[in-house]
Amino acid sequence: MAARRISSLLTRSLSASSSASVSLLSSLGKSSSKNGSFKRFSTATALEELVVPPVQISYTQNLIDGKFVDAASGKTFPTYDPRTGEVIAHVAEGDAEDINRAVAAARKAFGEGPWPKMTPYERSRILLRFADLVEKHSEELAALETWNNGKPHEQAAKSELPLLIRLFHYYAGWADKIHGLTVPADGPHHVQTLHEPIGVAGQIIPWNFPLIMFAWKVGPALACGNTIVLKTAEQTPLTALYVAKLFHEVAFTGSTDTGKIVLELAAKSNLKPVTLELGGKSPFIVCKDADVDKAVELAHFALFFNQGQCCCAGSRTFVHERVYDEFLEKAKARALRRVVGDPFKKGVEQGPQIDSEQFEKVLRYIRSGIDSNATLECGGDRLGTRGYFIQPTVFSNVTDDMLIAKDEIFGPVQSILKFKDLDEVIRRANTSRYGLAAGVFTKNIDTANTLTRALRAGTVWINCFDVFDAAIPFGGYKMSGIGREKGIYSLHNYLQVKAVVTPLKNPAWL
Repeated sequence: MAARRISSLLTRSLSASSSASVSLLSSLGKSSSKNGSFKRFSTATALEELVVPPVQISYTQNLIDGKFVDAASGKTFPTYDPRTGEVIAHVAEGDAEDINRAVAAARKAFGEGPWPKMTPYERSRILLRFADLVEKHSEELAALETWNNGKPHEQAAKSELPLLIRLFHYYAGWADKIHGLTVPADGPHHVQTLHEPIGVAGQIIPWNFPLIMFAWKVGPALACGNTIVLKTAEQTPLTALYVAKLFHEVAFTGSTDTGKIVLELAAKSNLKPVTLELGGKSPFIVCKDADVDKAVELAHFALFFNQGQCCCAGSRTFVHERVYDEFLEKAKARALRRVVGDPFKKGVEQGPQIDSEQFEKVLRYIRSGIDSNATLECGGDRLGTRGYFIQPTVFSNVTDDMLIAKDEIFGPVQSILKFKDLDEVIRRANTSRYGLAAGVFTKNIDTANTLTRALRAGTVWINCFDVFDAAIPFGGYKMSGIGREKGIYSLHNYLQVKAVVTPLKNPAWL
């Protein structure tokens, strides 16, 4: 169901215009460009004439008990096209009464319905049929994802939809392989464990990867035999409503501040178990032996992918002092070549930020970097005069105490930091409240092994980044969350373990 958040956790602090930016950049902080101007960003005429999305919006109501229904209050909220800031649909605004209706329906479905009682093999077949149906409608879903989210259509169609389908195939395969154990006991008893569904799973998905997160949450929960109440992000409800289904454990993906609220509310109710996949400030470490050209391209991808709106983005680019200057010049040049524009157009690498709030938040952090005397190598402003497009931005001479090096910006802002040796970069990389992911770029296997074991992060990518196979677990250390998504580990979130003990009379063996 689509439901609006209770309160905003981000503060609006900057409304930037392109006319104000030149004077801002020249008067605050340092700029590496002569005369305070930068080379033109590639736009591929992408902001001139926008493509009409090739899809109709069909579902804007809450889906409860298998039926699309209006909110009990009759209220709706607008959802926007981030390319223009214009309203594209009004969606049912769920509140407490709607949640109660959805939970009641899900509990009835779990207690009286066929889903938890059918054979695991039949659940597997249904999940496979669902995946086939998603594949059949993949063109519409990719178009909706781009229209409502702003990500490049090529990314949605060629990367995210295939992964969505793969994830449901993966969990369909697990459905009939979930089983308990026979446990030896110190005495004449037969002991077995049962793995049982928890019941109704409450799931909250974010706006940066709506379809992928839908699969991360819904796939394992259904494979284990649970029923579901799902809350979409109010910024991006359309694709989840298109594929939706159906709340007891709370599974959540979002910001760390919001995660704290969810955890507190769960504790105050009836100690519901909670899994949290939250924010990050991931280090991307370029070692002294790196192939600089390849490192620049991978670091660029690690940060700018999905408009920088990725929880595991490599947003602290640590570069060894031996290759720092070369890396910096090439990283700047690559950012200037990045194609920004209408995400429906072929060849566009970067679309708009999700909404005005995120747009203003990113610009606020750019101002903070300038105020902190980091060197603005390129970018630093909005692109165009409408929508939420931001120039790819690169800062050098960044220090660990700056906000742009500490906070999760969630935007196209690359901070490049210099380091001298492994001990130093390990200490600095780990000095963060987050621990979601890390990237390492090196030719030396010993260096890779040292960093792999020393970095306090849930995922470490060696000479690659953002590899999200269905079987690879994903989650973080510290303030980056609780539990793991994907792979066999995600099943643990949706199962209860029950021990069954039976006495044995005159057993032949123990």
